Amino acid sequence: MAQDIFIGRADNGEAQLLHLALANRHGLIAGATGTGKTVTLQRLAEGFSAAGVPVFLADVKGDLAGMALPGSPAAAHAEKVEARAREIGLEGYAYAGNPVVFWDLYGEQGHPIRTTVSEMGPQLLARLMGLNETQSGVLDIVFRVADDQGLLLLDLEDLRALLAHIGEDASALSARYGNVTKPSLGIIQRQLLSLEAQGGGQFFGEPALEIADFIRTDQETGRGIVNVLAADRLMRSPKLYATFLLWLLAELFETLPEVGDPAMPRLVFFFDEAHLLFGDVPQGLEDTIEQVVRLVRSKGVGVYFVTQNPIDIPERIAGQLGNRVQHALRAFTPRDQRAIRAAAETFRINPDLDVEQAITELRVGEALVSTLQPDGAPSIVQRTLVAPPASRLGPMTPAERAVIVGASPLAGKYDEAIDRESAEEVLAQKAADAAATAEEVEAEGREAVGARSRKSTSLWSRAGKAAMGAAAGSAASLAAGAITGRRSRANPMKTAASAAAGSLATGLGGALAGRFVRNLIGGLMR
Repeated sequence: MAQDIFIGRADNGEAQLLHLALANRHGLIAGATGTGKTVTLQRLAEGFSAAGVPVFLADVKGDLAGMALPGSPAAAHAEKVEARAREIGLEGYAYAGNPVVFWDLYGEQGHPIRTTVSEMGPQLLARLMGLNETQSGVLDIVFRVADDQGLLLLDLEDLRALLAHIGEDASALSARYGNVTKPSLGIIQRQLLSLEAQGGGQFFGEPALEIADFIRTDQETGRGIVNVLAADRLMRSPKLYATFLLWLLAELFETLPEVGDPAMPRLVFFFDEAHLLFGDVPQGLEDTIEQVVRLVRSKGVGVYFVTQNPIDIPERIAGQLGNRVQHALRAFTPRDQRAIRAAAETFRINPDLDVEQAITELRVGEALVSTLQPDGAPSIVQRTLVAPPASRLGPMTPAERAVIVGASPLAGKYDEAIDRESAEEVLAQKAADAAATAEEVEAEGREAVGARSRKSTSLWSRAGKAAMGAAAGSAASLAAGAITGRRSRANPMKTAASAAAGSLATGLGGALAGRFVRNLIGGLMR
């Protein structure tokens, strides 16, 4: 395998090389639209693959898919390609394709890529949904509750179910975790709907991507696999695109072991349209990005940002990009002029070259190149004609893509989604169990009330009969006294006993009747 990648030839005839041992020191490909950035990216990706280094890149416009097929002398631009190869003395130039695996978040133009909500984490998910600091804090609590209760957050339905569960018990959870407001929960739920409308729901679920499937070589040729993400549809949701690539970069950082400075990278990651990553990014997230870019180098991963304007990359991150290819910039606005000055200042000075002027004069396919040398120092910047790729320049047909996807060694592994038991199902079962328990308790309560009511009615009936008997006896006695009163005086003791019996019967009947009414109302209320 080659130890260097031939980028192109400088004006002074020197070959401009990217040294594989220093390729994990990251890089930048910048330039205005139409100046040749995509061709440079394709050339570098081919070089890495030929050296046995796997590559990941996003195909934003659909024209990088052609890397899977060899170029053709019958192509419209073949004459220019072959003329460039002769001009720079590219010996042995021949058309050739590359081992490519196609990926697609939506599963339409390649293997689906999925991750779980838990793996995405609250920080990236908050950015994806555009949450403010307060709402992000609530989302942190949601993830903490999931951890503490052992709830798996695999897809957006799991997250939605947990949000509803927390909303029902917000007061109790606030006492333990901090303030959980229902308005914030409502905003998060609405943002979930918006994310699903953008197609984000298809990104979350299982089977989740195994990073090892990105770091593979072709078994027959030993070339590194070029992983091409179909991103033309994804780019309609720029925030989803940028967050996905950042998540993938973070996954590489967290998953891969330390390897120090290997003889060549384990994987090279091209981040196209890199300006989308840093637009309106909160300071905390930018700190995280800077740390990941700085440390992922020791995992053997090289990160190459591709963007129109070099000042799109924050200075502290740009300072880590040791290998640079700068295509033409246009000085139409004050911002463009600042970008030209900034780009010129990043290069090691070439006394024979006015870098600021050269940046505005570069032809299509021409660039200013500076790479890290074996001693770690950047090379003197040189005006360079970039070598043409050997693979097809441009898109492929749907039929051609279908053949390659069908022959992929990963065919069938990720194509069908899996929905195993997770937070949604667990919380639904808990709610069903709680409802069943409540129904059982209510039924037992109704039965108990009915039993008490029947007993009260029986007692009340017996008491009533006793009272009526006593009243009848008292009336009979009075009548007898009235009849015999003229002949004898009434017995005082008998009269008092009769009165007492009547009073007791009346009191007993009233008490039992009152208890029955309370029991009846209580049962109805329950």
